[in-house]
Amino acid sequence: MNKQQLIEAIANEVNVTKATAAGCLDAFINTVTKVLKKKGEVRLVGFGTFTSAKRKATTGRNPQTGKEIMIAEKTVVKFKAGAELAKNL
Repeated sequence: MNKQQLIEAIANEVNVTKATAAGCLDAFINTVTKVLKKKGEVRLVGFGTFTSAKRKATTGRNPQTGKEIMIAEKTVVKFKAGAELAKNL
């Protein structure tokens, strides 16, 4: 499912226009992004928890040449599914 399909599904589920659903989805994405940038977490009971974490720098290998390369440290987003979501999968 892509973003446009998700917007359409949300609009149909709650009986609003696609523009309203798109605005709500964009607000959700922007809010989660802001919280994760501040090293916070977003916990949606029953659905799951979004957190950010640092991934340490490491040494990798170029698969074409076999040459070792350094992979820089970076911040990644983690998601842990909630009990209700996990049960329904």
